[in-house]
Amino acid sequence: MNLIQKLEQEEIARLNRKIPDFGPGDTVIVKVTVVEGDKKREQAYEGVVIAKRNRGLNSNFIVRKISSGEGVERTFPLYSPGIASIEVKRKGDVRRAKLYYLRGLTGKAARIREKLDSGDREVMTEDASPDASAPDTGVEGAVKARKAKEKAKKARVDKEAKRGGDRR
Repeated sequence: MNLIQKLEQEEIARLNRKIPDFGPGDTVIVKVTVVEGDKKREQAYEGVVIAKRNRGLNSNFIVRKISSGEGVERTFPLYSPGIASIEVKRKGDVRRAKLYYLRGLTGKAARIREKLDSGDREVMTEDASPDASAPDTGVEGAVKARKAKEKAKKARVDKEAKRGGDRR
């Protein structure tokens, strides 16, 4: 590791910023500190992360939102003192590192699937018993959701077969 990298790591440690884990496809709310005259206020900027550039202290990310029917993109330096907070509102399920193709899409075509996170399950201990009135969570809920998804897929395949075969 060279001297510059060491200095950057020391500076990141000194800043002691709490940055959530997010990536392309995630919907985030970035609260930016805006100074108007002698007043300071926080302005929320909510949109989809279309790119993230990990370069240590020089890391940044691009957030895209639709404002008054017009696409607006803004680049934020990750360790900027102008960023008050970053909140992940929704995790997106994408297969690309850069989502620049969203620039050419509008409406429903520009939607991103939500990632079903399996890491948020509660672990039940031996002495704890599940509450009968509580909604399905954990493994049982995941199994039911998977079965419902498979049933819907089977129904869709059957419907396609009735229509006249494979039209992909």
